[in-house]
Amino acid sequence: MDKEKECGFWAANDPLLIEYHDGEWCRISHDDRHIFEMLCLEGQSTGLSWRTIINKRQAYQEAFYNFDIDKCASLTDDYLDSLLENPQLIRNRSKLYSVRKNALAVQQIIAEHGSLDAFVWSYTKGKPIVGHWQANSEIPTQTEISQKMSKDFKRLGMSFVGPVITYSFMQAIGMVNDHLVNCRCHLL
Repeated sequence: MDKEKECGFWAANDPLLIEYHDGEWCRISHDDRHIFEMLCLEGQSTGLSWRTIINKRQAYQEAFYNFDIDKCASLTDDYLDSLLENPQLIRNRSKLYSVRKNALAVQQIIAEHGSLDAFVWSYTKGKPIVGHWQANSEIPTQTEISQKMSKDFKRLGMSFVGPVITYSFMQAIGMVNDHLVNCRCHLL
């Protein structure tokens, strides 16, 4: 089959990516912890492949207390600096510190909106955007919504939340369903 017409061609031959494509990518999530995790992991992927991040996911979960928002918001500089020695993580100081920075912003969002879920899903009025793509080349890398979300996240003080990252984040939590129409996961 033409790779351009295979939804999960990017996952080929990697069991973790296949599992992610089949069971998680573009699946609706309303769990604040999971939403925060995906926001952080997408940010960690800036300039890198998703394969790199998904293969380090368990180490990130361990290092960041399974992305418990309050625990991440209270991480010390000493703790974050110690993570720079962990070869299982992307040892980029700005990226590692962004988890705490973003957790602090998420705490503010929760205080103002009740949940991270309510805030992010308000961008689509609580409904997923379902693509009807025939080929991977049709899938956008950013949209007006991801651009607005990016600006709002940055205004709140977040890092590694550009419009391409926020679009990937929207896919990761099911706000956008970009499975190709011929993919078995398209309407799951």
